[in-house]
Amino acid sequence: MVATKKTKKAHENINSRLALVMKSGKYTLGYKTTIKSIRTNKGKFIIIANNCPPLRRSEIEYYAMLAKVGVHHFNGNNVDLGTACGKYYRVSCLSIVDPGDSDIIKTVSGDQ
Repeated sequence: MVATKKTKKAHENINSRLALVMKSGKYTLGYKTTIKSIRTNKGKFIIIANNCPPLRRSEIEYYAMLAKVGVHHFNGNNVDLGTACGKYYRVSCLSIVDPGDSDIIKTVSGDQ
C-alpha cells in the first residue's frame, strides 16, 4: 500500500512538472524530432512511454547515451503521456529542449 502511494505521488509530480514545461518551455514531440534534437545537441532530457517499441526505445537510449542526455521512462503508455502533455493524441517520446520554469531535469534525474 505504501509503495503504491509513493509511486502515485511521483507520477503526479512528473505530470505537474511536465505540464509546466508544456506551458513555459520548449519541447519536441515524436520520434523523428526527438532523434533530431539529440543529434543536434538541443535536447536536454528525453521522456519515453512504456509501450514504445523496444527497437525504437533502444535507439533513443543509445543516441542519448552518446550525447550524455538524461532519459526517463514514463510510468504509463503513450496515451497517458499525450494526456500529461495536454494533447489529445498519443505521444511515444518527447524531448525537452528548454525546461522553462520547470525543474523537471533536476528532480527526475535525482529520483533515478
